Amino acid sequence: MRPTRRFCAIGVILLSAVVTCSQAPAAAALPGALRAHLKNERLDLVTSVRGLPLGVRDALQKLFVSQTLDIAEPGAEFQATDVVVKPKLPTRRLLAAGCSTDHCLVYYERGGLAHSWHVALFHWTPAATQLDFGGTAPGGLARIEDVRQAVLSGAIKAPGRGW
Repeated sequence: MRPTRRFCAIGVILLSAVVTCSQAPAAAALPGALRAHLKNERLDLVTSVRGLPLGVRDALQKLFVSQTLDIAEPGAEFQATDVVVKPKLPTRRLLAAGCSTDHCLVYYERGGLAHSWHVALFHWTPAATQLDFGGTAPGGLARIEDVRQAVLSGAIKAPGRGW
């Protein structure tokens, strides 16, 4: 293959990779039965991390792949940027949460180099807890009802590199 053709082929491959990587992440698909259940579910406001059921806190810690539950209380300081101002601050902060008799919806922000917002919907019982749905969320959702509407509307994107 001549050098000109080789460079053209490499260029086409690189351009394809750039276009593919620059596309917006796909919306996370909320299964129909879960959508109907969440739409009609009564979510009681949870105002602190300690207010979340123990199974949900344990599931969050596993989701974060962390030795501790690395999340600050709403309004508390956390590691918002990649510049370490105070060591040992959590890298996440709870923004809104609501629980029903069998689900908890958790909305939090993650600091660091790429500040992001996330939603996790857990199915929980005293015996077991599992992640039913989650992903990257829009920032600025103020109330748990706003979070629920974002989930129901398809505004939640497939999870990125980290929770």
